[in-house]
Amino acid sequence: MSILVLAEHHDGALAGATAHVVAAAQQIQKSSGGDIDVLVAGENVGAVADAAARLDGVSRVRVADHAVYAHQLAEPLSALLSELADDYTHLLAVASTTGKNVLPRVAALKDVSQLSEIIAVESADTFQRPIYAGNAIATVQSADPLKVITVRSTGFDACPDRGLEGGSAAIESVDTVVENRQSSFVKEELAQSDRPELGAARVVISGGRGMGSGDNFKLLDGIADKLGAAIGASRAAVDAGFVPNDMQVGQTGKIVAPELYIAVGISGAIQHLAGMKDSRVIAAINKDEEAPIFQVADYGLVADLFEALPEFESKL
Repeated sequence: MSILVLAEHHDGALAGATAHVVAAAQQIQKSSGGDIDVLVAGENVGAVADAAARLDGVSRVRVADHAVYAHQLAEPLSALLSELADDYTHLLAVASTTGKNVLPRVAALKDVSQLSEIIAVESADTFQRPIYAGNAIATVQSADPLKVITVRSTGFDACPDRGLEGGSAAIESVDTVVENRQSSFVKEELAQSDRPELGAARVVISGGRGMGSGDNFKLLDGIADKLGAAIGASRAAVDAGFVPNDMQVGQTGKIVAPELYIAVGISGAIQHLAGMKDSRVIAAINKDEEAPIFQVADYGLVADLFEALPEFESKL
């Protein structure tokens, strides 16, 4: 048995989530044996391949460096993976926008079922995944010869980096160049921020509908600056137009598991809890003492956020 992990990368750097997927692959490896390979597909991705080769447990990094893979479009990536998949029993990717876009296509091309957003490995063919917005955990077993799996990165601790002195895996080129007549890259507009990326931040402070307006989200800025935190939001705040949707945390937003999650003016709807309840420490500020968020919070403050936030910032 052998495992192939699709590396996630952005702006010439390996995404931290890839180390979490490799950790999931190591759990499978304990049951099935075999090697762990990482596929880096893109254009001018030498630095990404070097970083992937340093991840602990990786035996080989396969590099598909060509313009057709430049923007990680789903059509050429899935075609490439479909051709490589015959050498593997498991194909893993992070449950990100890219992973959710590519792997279902590979599963369809290989005529197998996909296993989505696993959070634990029981054996080489049995996994756990959340259902009903995380209120229940389903144990699923696959008899398919190829297991196509997206991994919720918050479910696994990142595997260590061997560092420059710890040796690295072999790097080899993949000469397969697929044709892509189905899609083309037009443009991208990236939100620029000096703050940490929401999905990878150690501290996240999120505002909800209780913030009242988009202007009031500025009350979070000073606290975020002092804590080195990313700023998130509930779906209610996004739907109300307070903040852009790339800040949304929850079932239909980003899944986060920081060391500290601070929920401000968030009632704690089940869909929001599904995106942050795995945080190591949860603190909540809400004037409604019956708010569901207090049921999952380690620390709760029943207070008016417009009074509590300035005081909180001054204490920091």
